[in-house]
Amino acid sequence: MQPSAILEAWREHLADNRRRSPHTVRAYVSTAGRLLEELGETDWHRLARLDAAALRNQLARRRADGIGNVSAARELSALKSFIRFAREQAGQPDPSPPRLRGPRIRKGLPRPVTPDDAVNLAAMVTDNAGEEWIGARDRAVLLLLYGAGMRIAEALSLTGSALPLGETLTVTGKGNKQRVVPLLPIVRDAVTDYLGKCPYPAERDKPLFRGARGGPLAQGMVQKAMARARMALGLPASATPHALRHSFATHLLGAGADLRSLQELLGHASLGSTQIYTKVDAAVLLDVYRNAHPREQT
Repeated sequence: MQPSAILEAWREHLADNRRRSPHTVRAYVSTAGRLLEELGETDWHRLARLDAAALRNQLARRRADGIGNVSAARELSALKSFIRFAREQAGQPDPSPPRLRGPRIRKGLPRPVTPDDAVNLAAMVTDNAGEEWIGARDRAVLLLLYGAGMRIAEALSLTGSALPLGETLTVTGKGNKQRVVPLLPIVRDAVTDYLGKCPYPAERDKPLFRGARGGPLAQGMVQKAMARARMALGLPASATPHALRHSFATHLLGAGADLRSLQELLGHASLGSTQIYTKVDAAVLLDVYRNAHPREQT
């Protein structure tokens, strides 16, 4: 069986059946492609017979390429998923992949920005922009991330069908799962201001946020605008667009929001993903304590 046919079946399974993001599909297909390159001509039954030792050897080859623990863990997850799929295709009654423990990863806490910094960043991207409508656009995007807790990909996937904006907005997140997020007046006003200045009309089936030439706005352009703004404000490199989403979660939790509500607002599939913000909030409180308690000043 040709490797290309195997990879195409794997790609279709990930995109159509599992509804994985395009980024995940590309990464998982690339991982499978490297394995098939090592094996040469193969079929589903041979793939189904691969054991933990085979996966360990493949992972060792990737380690030799210089990948770190995080990348190795993702590579192993992709390999296990691929082997499970192969065993299903081969008709095995138990398609469970080989048991192999991945590298230990020390999870770092998200580093939120302060509410003032979030607002200042949104204002700075406006000042830094070469054109008024582009500054209004970048400000609107950043306020959506901070004010509604949206992922940057979610904000940039909005189309004209979201208009007119109301007090809430339906967002399509990972796995095509939809959730409803509230829109603060400042966020609605920012988007309205951008639309009034944008030289391209808002069309129902076209992206709401446009690039300079009228095409879809790329994430990289927002990230560059954010980088220039944080440098101008003297903020650390951790002040990224995604940090604004972390800030949304951390500040809501600090204001008394419960974890279940926060889970819904963020679009997390599991509560475990949301619980990390309890640690973030505790870390922020500890910083406040250290900076304010008189015994810490001696």
